[in-house]
Amino acid sequence: MSSTKFKVAAVHAAPVFMNKAATIEKVVKLIEQAAAEDIKLLAFPETFIPGYPYFIEVYPSLSLAPHLASYSVQSVDVTSSDLSPIQAACRKHGIAINLGISERQPSPGFSLFNSQVTISSSGDILGVHRKLQPTYVERIVWAQGTGATLSPFPLSLAGKEYNVGGLACWEHTMNLARQSLIEQHEHIHCGAWPALSTMAQIEATADLQIEALMKSHALTAQVFCLVASNYVDDTCLDWMREKLGEQNMVKRGGGWSGVIHPFCAMLAGPHTGEEEKMISAEIDMADVGWVKVWLDSAGHYKRPEILSLGVDRGAKWLDEGPGSVVRDGRRFEGTEGEKGE
Repeated sequence: MSSTKFKVAAVHAAPVFMNKAATIEKVVKLIEQAAAEDIKLLAFPETFIPGYPYFIEVYPSLSLAPHLASYSVQSVDVTSSDLSPIQAACRKHGIAINLGISERQPSPGFSLFNSQVTISSSGDILGVHRKLQPTYVERIVWAQGTGATLSPFPLSLAGKEYNVGGLACWEHTMNLARQSLIEQHEHIHCGAWPALSTMAQIEATADLQIEALMKSHALTAQVFCLVASNYVDDTCLDWMREKLGEQNMVKRGGGWSGVIHPFCAMLAGPHTGEEEKMISAEIDMADVGWVKVWLDSAGHYKRPEILSLGVDRGAKWLDEGPGSVVRDGRRFEGTEGEKGE
């Protein structure tokens, strides 16, 4: 029996830094915890597997090459069996997830993307969104995503189908990317973030930025927003100290996680700091209707005769064509001429 009401949650947690296998085990345990709380959709922080590479913000770039190579090894190939345990957990417990990963191109590829994988409650990979523009020094880690992955994916939640999309961190400052999701009728948005407030020079403003950007998208898109952040723990700090030496630019804690109503009310959270927590709330999708009476950014509030959006959704990378994992959950095995739209 279908219902417009169901529980969702944002994961506020730290991965087992630079350990893909151990973090996958942790994701499975978090899915099991969510199942015990009757949660139907679970959002994870940015690059939860194998963890956000804070070391790029701290140490000289010439010292990082061997560690970035290790980071690639610990990153996820979505065409491999890497995510199989997570898919099985989603299937077993009937939970859909939006999972932040550092994604490695299919074997024998080496290049990486800052990605969000959508997995259905039946355990199927519906698709992957790749962050369009890595921020600042992130550009030495991840390649640019393309319009081929800029879309929400349909998830069955409480017996009805809703479009669930996501963006990562300051990708939310790209207003046209957000508008693209709006015009594809996004219903629920998963905002994935690292622990920005632990970084030197932005401690005082980082959480304010996250709150402002996520509430803005909730209102302008008329969507429920699940905001998931990691926090910095000792597995991260110890790894950096052991591999690269002492530093004082990134500290423990941080993160800003919560669940936001389309009219900007906080339904759960915000939660910050080192305490691991499932930030959960019951949402009522019927609320979207009365919000859209006021403003509908894909409808009567759009004014298409004055303002228009152009998006190139053609594939740019070899693994982004029709039938690919990143496009619609199936690996692309066609010819180069078949890519794009």
